[in-house]
Amino acid sequence: MIEEIAAQELNTESFIDEKVNDIQATVGEGTAINALSGGVDSSTVTLLGHRALGNQLKTVFIDNGLMRKDEPEQVVGGFLRLGVPVEVVDARSEFFTALGGITDPEAKREAITQTFYRSVFGRIVKESGAKYLLQGTILTDVDETVAGIKRQHNVFEQLGIDPQEAFGYRIIEPLIQLRKDGVRKVGRALGLPDEIYQRIPFPGPALSARVIGEATPERIETVRKATAVVERLLGGTGAFQYMAILHEDRVTGMRDGKRDFGQQIEVRCWESVDARTATPTRLSFEILERLALEIIRDVPDVVSVTYNVAPKPPSTLEAV
Repeated sequence: MIEEIAAQELNTESFIDEKVNDIQATVGEGTAINALSGGVDSSTVTLLGHRALGNQLKTVFIDNGLMRKDEPEQVVGGFLRLGVPVEVVDARSEFFTALGGITDPEAKREAITQTFYRSVFGRIVKESGAKYLLQGTILTDVDETVAGIKRQHNVFEQLGIDPQEAFGYRIIEPLIQLRKDGVRKVGRALGLPDEIYQRIPFPGPALSARVIGEATPERIETVRKATAVVERLLGGTGAFQYMAILHEDRVTGMRDGKRDFGQQIEVRCWESVDARTATPTRLSFEILERLALEIIRDVPDVVSVTYNVAPKPPSTLEAV
């Protein structure tokens, strides 16, 4: 049983001191490694790890081909300005090979988990000599996995999986007692700039969690372009999270006076504190209309744009 630390009860200074000491005691004189995605959780654990270990922590950005537009360059550049060097690892072909032909949501998540932890990270850890993987698992990840809502890619011990036995390294999870609002407080206290610690959540499986059906390079590129429009137009709403989702079914449309079986993008925008529950943001019709027109303009083959108005539960923030 993990003892939760609620955001309103969190003393960031003592929490950071405690976790720094824990990380140092665990790693000792050895080497640790962590994967930075640019999200709030991984960004916070990266700074926490570097405060604890300095050059004993190697930070990598895994380019899996599933990230948002220009994300590798933005993340690496942002952390370089914070004094944290980040190595980019090109693993696009490995991830798309693993995802080939898979349409089941849990099978996709498992393919990404195995590719990330066993294939890609297993190789990186072996080459680096690191014995520890530092990662930003939070309590909501554990809750949703154990409850069977969806398997989060970064949850193992709660499912009876020993990472040391399965992958050859130990996993350190200093944020596992916190939810998203608590992680933001810690990130801010560590010195993360506003544009990072206030970033909207982004899933571990990245854009593959926003493609219903097979996540091919072409379908990922479609949802990537739609995501760029959604994040540009909804960035000023103050919402907890917003996204574009590519549906699997083709829908009837019209283009140049002819029938066109095109693709459908679903837009979601959420109000939430910790992602356990959420309600759709009441966007104006003017914003919804702009979203539709600009997605259709900027994303080839899209003929339909919808807006999700179902709350969580029974809906979930991510589609897959």
